[in-house]
Amino acid sequence: MKYPADLYYTPEHLWLKRDIETNSWLAGITDYAQDLLGDIVFIEFPTVGAEIKAGSACGLVESVKTGSDLHAPLSGLVTGNNEDLQNNPEQINEAPYKSWIFSFSTTEPLETARLLDASQYQALLSAD
Repeated sequence: MKYPADLYYTPEHLWLKRDIETNSWLAGITDYAQDLLGDIVFIEFPTVGAEIKAGSACGLVESVKTGSDLHAPLSGLVTGNNEDLQNNPEQINEAPYKSWIFSFSTTEPLETARLLDASQYQALLSAD
């Protein structure tokens, strides 16, 4: 599995991409996570406008095998959801790094220090 170097990662298997122009972040699940879950059939999105707290559950990804909580990568406010995934959640299996799930703005910029780069994320997976 490959992990794009231009993304950030969390120990809870989310990837993040920062949009500097809008000062917001896109979040999705990693290739590793989608592989573990299997065929994804449903996404419970976080509520737009909701406050999220780093590490707390904010949504759900369901597959034919199981359901898995989405954990907020950073504290902030949810600014959007990828509505394309509502009817086509399998896009995550097909292209996990193009299929963002939700966007948010952070209210705690110092929390970004807990994010992992691609090599740190790979090392985390190797340790398991």
